[in-house]
Amino acid sequence: MRSVGVEEELLLADAETGEPRAVAGAVLAAADRAAAGPAEAAKDGKEPSHTFEAELQEEQVEFATKPVTEMGELHEEIVRWRAEAAKHAGTAGAVVAALGTSPLAVRPSISPGHRYDWVSRQFGMTAQEQLTCGCHVHVSVESDEEGVAVLDRIRPWLAVLTAMSANSPFWQGEDTLYGSYRSRVWNRLPAAGPVDVFGSADRYHAEVQAMVDSGVLRDKGMIWFDARLSATYPTVEVRVADVCLDASTPVLLAALVRGLVETAARSWKAGEPAPRISTGLLRLASWQAGRSGLDGPLLHPGSMRETAPAAAVEALYRHVKDALADAGDEEFVRAGIADLLERGNGARVQRSLLRSEGDLASVVRHCARRTTESGFPASGPVGLRG
Repeated sequence: MRSVGVEEELLLADAETGEPRAVAGAVLAAADRAAAGPAEAAKDGKEPSHTFEAELQEEQVEFATKPVTEMGELHEEIVRWRAEAAKHAGTAGAVVAALGTSPLAVRPSISPGHRYDWVSRQFGMTAQEQLTCGCHVHVSVESDEEGVAVLDRIRPWLAVLTAMSANSPFWQGEDTLYGSYRSRVWNRLPAAGPVDVFGSADRYHAEVQAMVDSGVLRDKGMIWFDARLSATYPTVEVRVADVCLDASTPVLLAALVRGLVETAARSWKAGEPAPRISTGLLRLASWQAGRSGLDGPLLHPGSMRETAPAAAVEALYRHVKDALADAGDEEFVRAGIADLLERGNGARVQRSLLRSEGDLASVVRHCARRTTESGFPASGPVGLRG
């Protein structure tokens, strides 16, 4: 069974006004104290450890789950670390909200450190405006060769994940008319977005090295492809999703991504070629997914022609169905997709809240409360094991 892990970036906001707050340092310090414990905190030279990390802006914080094989355990991890993040944010008078962008206007603050200083100088306004929160899914692979074979074969399906996760309709206090405006802001960066078929691990690594050697990028950590080989773990890392409002949605995405990885690996081992869909068409599919979310047409992963969002999601499900069944995830994913299509993604929820509450501050406060809930309907997580 392939292991899977999730990284989530969370927005830090004022508990009353909903405005983003640059308190990541205070949140990380509180996490350090909690991890060290009273006795350890008094000892010199011992670094406390926890899963929280700084991100580009001081108005956000990131955590990573441990790698697991059961979706129930992954859900427990996400709920646990969201609650921990909320507790630590509370010490600074802030809340955490699983929102892809800030609904309210903000001038973000670049986090301290040489690397972030370099990013700020190199990318200018693109970096300075880059307050976006994503969800990254890691799935284990046996080798770089298998990993690149997977990357080559999952390309057409990634835009559907963007649409399902879309949770960033507002930017600087305005409705952008996009479901995932985060995806549009993120793709301003030079090494972000869809990429060509590589064909082998050697070609992948040669391309990455050439991009770093160009001088535009500082290091391999700035290879921000939609999906890439992790520089740290033996995994494929899929990076197209907004952070999702409900804690159940990243679990659904993780199950689908694991299904995509397994399906692609089987295809490669069977000698089947990777789909030769152009990167240009994939960019159109990515844009359409960011624009529509689940509330407008998407490009079908097979034909690259407009189709209803439910049809695109159904095509993804059918593509990975055998792998889901073998992992024991089929029932959970089927129920999760039905629920998501019915209630909508985070973008639909945010717009509905604005209509009912009347202001974006209320939207943020509501979403902060919802961030730390389990995210499953009252009937419970149908088919979820663990």
